[in-house]
Amino acid sequence: MKTQTFNPYLPSWEYIPDGEPRLFGDRVYVYGSHDRFNAPIFCMNDYVCWSAPKDDLSDWRYEGVIYRKNQDPKNKLGLRLLFAPDVVQGTDGLFYLYYAFDFMGIMGVAVSETPVGPFQFLGHIQYPDGTLWGRRKGDQFPFDPGVLVDDDGRVWLYSGFYTPTPAIVTGGIQLKNDGGTVMELEKDMLTIKTEPKVIFPKEGLGSFRNHEFFEASSIRKDGDRYIFVYSSRHNHELCYAVSDRPDGGFRYGGTLVSLGDLFMDGREEEKDGLNYLGNTHGGMLNIGDDWYIFYHRQTNRHSYSRQACAEKLIRTPDGHFLQAEVTSCGLNGKPLEGKGRYEARIACNLWSKDGVGRYDGSNPKGRLKNHPYFTQSGKDREKDGDQFIANIRDGSVAGFKYFVLSDLRRIEVALSGSAEGVMELSFTPDFSVINSVIVVRLEGKQKSFSGNVSADDGVKPLYFRFCGQGYVNFHSFELK
Repeated sequence: MKTQTFNPYLPSWEYIPDGEPRLFGDRVYVYGSHDRFNAPIFCMNDYVCWSAPKDDLSDWRYEGVIYRKNQDPKNKLGLRLLFAPDVVQGTDGLFYLYYAFDFMGIMGVAVSETPVGPFQFLGHIQYPDGTLWGRRKGDQFPFDPGVLVDDDGRVWLYSGFYTPTPAIVTGGIQLKNDGGTVMELEKDMLTIKTEPKVIFPKEGLGSFRNHEFFEASSIRKDGDRYIFVYSSRHNHELCYAVSDRPDGGFRYGGTLVSLGDLFMDGREEEKDGLNYLGNTHGGMLNIGDDWYIFYHRQTNRHSYSRQACAEKLIRTPDGHFLQAEVTSCGLNGKPLEGKGRYEARIACNLWSKDGVGRYDGSNPKGRLKNHPYFTQSGKDREKDGDQFIANIRDGSVAGFKYFVLSDLRRIEVALSGSAEGVMELSFTPDFSVINSVIVVRLEGKQKSFSGNVSADDGVKPLYFRFCGQGYVNFHSFELK
C-alpha cells in the first residue's frame, strides 16, 4: 500500500454504513447507505460510492453521488430514506443497483453502464402479473437486498427483516417478517421467477440457535459454495452460513465480527463488550487469497451517524472463517508503525468505568450521558472538521490495536475539555502495569501534554485511561 490505512478507512467526515464491497475489474467499490452527521434518523443522504485499487486498499477515491432518493417515481419528494443497497453486474454487462426505501415495503432497481453510475431508475421488484412485491397481502417484508448473479446466469435475490411483532403494516397491507428469504429473478432483473421462500427462519434451528437471522442479507459465491452473511438477533455481530446451493440448505458457520468483540475470549454478555454496541451490516470481499469483512461502527452516541470499517479474515484449511478482532488497523493488514501522530478517532475499543452500552432505542434519554463517544466539530461533510473522542470521564478507556513498537521513549496527547487528573497508558486493558502517566490540566481549548514511556519492543495495543475530575476530549497522540 502507498500509505498506512486505519479504521474507519474513509475520511473522518464520511458516514457510510451497511457497506457492501464489490470487486469489478481491478477496483473495489463500496456501496452503502449514507448517514448524515448528527441526524435524527438513519440514511438521510443520497447514495454515494467510494472505490480503491484492489492492490492498494489505502487509496480510496470519492466517486460522487450515484443515485438520489427522488429518482424513484414513488419518492418524487425525496421524503423516504434509502436503506442498505447492493450492486451486481448482470450477464448483459450492465450494473444493477437494488435498494429499499426505509419501511415502505417495496424494493427498487436502478441501472448503469458503469459501477459508479449515474444510475437510472429501472423499476420495482414485481410478480409476473405486474403486482409489486410487498403489495400482496401476506408478502414477506422487502428489506436489505443481497443479490447474486450465479455462474450459470441465474439471478438470486435475498432479503429479510425480523422484529418481534408478527407482521408489518405498510400501505394498508399486512406483510410478514418471518426471517430471511430468497427468490429467483428473471433475466430482466426485476420480475420474480420463483415464489419468495423463507430459508432463515427467525426461530433458530440447530446450529443457528443464539445467532438467528435478523437483517442485512449479503451473498457471495466461492467455488461451488454459497456464503451468506447476515446480522444476527444480537444486532452487533455479522455471522455467516454456507450451502452448496443458492436457495436453501445453509449451515451456520460462525461469527465474523462483533462490534464489542463478544463471543471471543469468553466474552458472552453485552456488559463485557470492549466497545459500544449497536446495529452493524456489511459484506465479504475476496481478493486472491485474502478475505475481508466490511462492517460499520456507531458514533455521536446514537445509530444515525455510522462509519465504514473492515477487518481481514483468517480462513482455515477446511474453509472455515475465524472471528475477526475489531482493530484500528483494518485493511492495513498488519500492525501500525510505532512512531508518529495518530488521530484518536481510530480507537477500536472504548468504554467507561461502568462498561459499555448500546447506541440504539434501548437506551433511555440521558442514560449514556457520562460515557465517551466519537463525534466531530463542524457540520455534515465538512472536510475540515475534527473528529475526536468526546466526554472521557474518570475511569474511561480508549484502546488502539496494534502497533509495532521500537525504542518508544515518549508519548504526547492532544486534549481539550475541562479536567484535572492524569492520562495513563498501558499495554493491557486491565492496567495491571502502567507504562506512562501524563499529568493533565485543561480549561477549554486544545493543549498537548507528554510523558515518558517504559516499553519493551514488540507488537502491542495501546490503552489510555483518564483518572481525575471533569471531562476530556481526546484528539490525537504522538509516539516518539
